[in-house]
Amino acid sequence: MRHKTASDSTAKHDERSLDSTEELIRVRAYLLYEERGCEKGHDLDDWLRAESEIAGRNLLLKQRVRKAGA
Repeated sequence: MRHKTASDSTAKHDERSLDSTEELIRVRAYLLYEERGCEKGHDLDDWLRAESEIAGRNLLLKQRVRKAGA
């Protein structure tokens, strides 16, 4: 029987974090689609814009956390 290691729990945390981030991107991309009046044909543009917005928010949050801990 194999024992759980710290890397096992970290991998599960990273997987949940990735799932959560992907869901945020999915929701934001759909909102962009709705904001455009549900015009089809821009799904990749919406996804990439949503991905960029979410990544930017995550970066700002990490920077704030670092500053607060400094």
